[in-house]
Amino acid sequence: MEWSTGLLGVAAGFLIAVATAPVGVSGAVFLLPVQVSVLEVPSPSVTPTNLLYNVVAGPGALVRFWRAGRLGGPLTRLLVAGTVPGVVVGAVIRVFAVPGPRVFRLLVAALLLPLGLWLWLRTVRPASARAPHPLSPRTTTTLALAVGVAGGIYGIGGGSVLGPILVGRGTPVATVAPAALASTFVTSVVGAVTYALLSFTATGDVAPEWLLGLSCGAGGLLGGYLGARLQPRLPETALRLLLGTLATGVGALYAVQTLR
Repeated sequence: MEWSTGLLGVAAGFLIAVATAPVGVSGAVFLLPVQVSVLEVPSPSVTPTNLLYNVVAGPGALVRFWRAGRLGGPLTRLLVAGTVPGVVVGAVIRVFAVPGPRVFRLLVAALLLPLGLWLWLRTVRPASARAPHPLSPRTTTTLALAVGVAGGIYGIGGGSVLGPILVGRGTPVATVAPAALASTFVTSVVGAVTYALLSFTATGDVAPEWLLGLSCGAGGLLGGYLGARLQPRLPETALRLLLGTLATGVGALYAVQTLR
């Protein structure tokens, strides 16, 4: 890896994490197109490289949330219980079935575009008489399982999907953010180990691009800490709008890539 590529990875990881950590998104869903289109990481090694980014970058925001006493709790346990087995299944599917990225981009666009717009509308318009009820524990774990499978296949942290759904159903951003990031970190560790083991039995570029993943992760480590530090200074409305904007932006990005 050339030094210029490493610096670009550090800068990309830092900027993405600063913007996404306050709402519980690791930023891997934004880093994925950067790795493919700009850094030219081959497939399927782009997936474990993205997971490696989450492993290195995650502790930055998590340490800050832990110091603030907002890490842990029942939501974290529910998310981890679903995403950990899901990422193992997703990694096996990715290595041996190799789903096309076009289908993934289409599904992400179809989910996040309306979800982001819905969250925006729920935030800017006056609250309705019937407040939304948070998801049940069983539904939360089932949703986390599905997101874990997607994370194992495509190397996304899952916060970009879990966050808008949980917040839209009435869970405060301050509760969702640390839980989603903790789940992303644990899931990414399991996913990265799974890919490392699968690299001994599969052919092709299955192992991560170690230096690039570490470079992006180093930037995300610093950016995540800064983003988590900024979160208490932002009002709930601003955080909800930021999450809705991120969801809409990711959905629009993948929609454009699908139509090309």
